[in-house]
Parts: sequence; structure tokens; C-alpha cells
Amino acid sequence: MPQKKGRETKHVMISVVAERFNIHPQTVRMYEREGLLTPRRSAGNTRLYDRRSIRRLELILNLTRELGVNLAGVEVVLNMRDQIDSLQREVERLRARLREQENERRRGGTYALVRVQKAPLVRTPESPEEGASESPSKGSGQGSGEASEPTRGSSGGDASSGS
Repeated sequence: MPQKKGRETKHVMISVVAERFNIHPQTVRMYEREGLLTPRRSAGNTRLYDRRSIRRLELILNLTRELGVNLAGVEVVLNMRDQIDSLQREVERLRARLREQENERRRGGTYALVRVQKAPLVRTPESPEEGASESPSKGSGQGSGEASEPTRGSSGGDASSGS
């Protein structure tokens, strides 16, 4: 029998499945033709059903027998369940990623929502170290010998000469 993750996966033939659910083997084959079941095949092309396929057949029979759902409706329900399962796996994957990021943050990582690359510091010409060698201007507080540009609509004259 095929091995799966260190444990044995049990497969049964169509006759065993049909007998277990009290249905004709042709009914199981019809579900396969309709695309509702996809059993594995042996080297001799015998249909082999694992636990997942058997649970799926059980759901199909419950929907048709107990709830009166036709096969088209069964297909819709099964497709929706498959989508839900896929989305649940994606949510779990994202939760694990968030937990990992939270653990990294707690260990002293960054608090940013996105990863930021560290870059070396670069000194620019306006840095205080370069301006410190120059003598400060007459009370302008800007550290350069040049007069400041007029602001707020002044017409080019000194802002203090208006009185």
C-alpha cells in the first residue's frame, strides 16, 4: 500500500465502498463520471478510494438522500467546500506569517509594517559640521554669511525696514 508521511494510507475497492453505503457500484461510477469523485487507480486500473474520497461520497449521499439536492447542486456545494478549505489554508498561512513577524518584532526587530533596508548615513553640504567652521552671520542664526531670502510677500527689501 502507498505510504503517506510515515503512516499507511488505506485504500479500498469500489465493491467495499458500495457495500458499506448500500449503493450499487454503478452509482459510485456515475458520481465519478459526473466529476464528483476522483478515486486513485491501481496499476491494474482498479478504482481505489481513500478516507477523503469516502468522506466525500458520504457527503454526496447525505445531500442527495437526506436533503434532496440534485447532482448539479451537489457539485456546487462540493466546489464551495473546496474553496472554503483553500481559503482556510490561506488564512492559516497568513496567521502563521503574522505570528512570525510578531515574534521577530518582540526579539528586537523593527516596528515597521514593511521591511526597511538599513542604509549608511551620508553627510550633506548643509550639515552642522561644515557650517561650524564658518563664522555665524550677524544675528541671522543661519550659520552662513549670506542674507536670508525675503518671505511672505515682501518685495525684496528687508522685512525689518518697514517701520
